[in-house]
Order: sequence, then structure tokens, then C-alpha cells
Amino acid sequence: MPIAVIRLSIALIALAFCAASPAQDTFSTLEERMTGEEYMETGLHKLNEEELAALNEWIRERSLTEEEARELNQRRAAGGDDASAAATDRRGLPDSDDDDERPIKSRIVGTYEGWDGDTVFELENGMVWEQAESGTYHVAPKESPAVEIRPGMFGSWQMIVEGQNRRLKVERIK
Repeated sequence: MPIAVIRLSIALIALAFCAASPAQDTFSTLEERMTGEEYMETGLHKLNEEELAALNEWIRERSLTEEEARELNQRRAAGGDDASAAATDRRGLPDSDDDDERPIKSRIVGTYEGWDGDTVFELENGMVWEQAESGTYHVAPKESPAVEIRPGMFGSWQMIVEGQNRRLKVERIK
């Protein structure tokens, strides 16, 4: 049996295990995050499938900051969820007097493919944000990527999607 067939079989088996893992649904691999040029420049193209899968797993396991992990554990212990917290969190709403400067962290519900001028983003925490500037930006589809929405100047808000270097001005509509 040729070595190429064996390698392909191993890669397919590894992919099957990765697809079955629920934690993998929310993690963007290095291949998904990088452009082809970045992938080549960093030398990742030299890794075989097993080495690249091991590196992605190592990054996934360590992708939460200590603070995020602590907050997640506290929410789980308290039995609270993001949606109930969003119901009382009025940051970003037009009628809000809240001057809380903390960034909002959540995930986009469903598939994210960028924006097209009037895109609406529904988050897992129950908040709904709308694109507040013109322009389009398209990326390879990502399932439920993490987002951070940060307050900007003069009451504006900017959304940053995990694995991207672009910011988008957004307005909260719900």
C-alpha cells in the first residue's frame, strides 16, 4: 500500500474525530485564520497533517485567557447564561445612559461570512448589532466565531471578529 494512501487515511480519520468534537465547532484553525501567504511565510506548510492538528489542538486548549476561563466558570457555577445577562445589559442601545467601558464578548449565532453594507449580527448573548458604516468585506464562512465589541469615540462601538484584523463600526438594535 503506498505511503500517500496511508497518510490520506490517517488524515481522514483525524478529520472525522475533529468533526465529532463539539469544542472544535467554535475554534478557528490556523489554516482558517491565516491567508495563504501567511501560512507559507510561517512555515506551517512544512508540517504534516498530524503535526498541524496537534498544534491547532494545543492552541485551542489555551485560547481562553485566565480571566475568560474564570468568568466562564463563575457563570456556570451561578447557573446564569449570556442571554439573561444581555437582557439587563443596555450598553450600546440608543436610549442607554450606561457608561460601562468594558468590551462585550460573545459569539455570532450561525455562519459568519463578513458584511455587505447592512448586515445584522445576532450574538449568543441575545444582543443584536447592525453594521453602522458602508462597505463590504467577505471571508471564508466561519461557524459561530467569537466577537468582541468595544466602545469607541462619541458613543460609537466597534466589532472585532476572532481571527481577523478588521474592525467594523456597529450599532446595537436589540
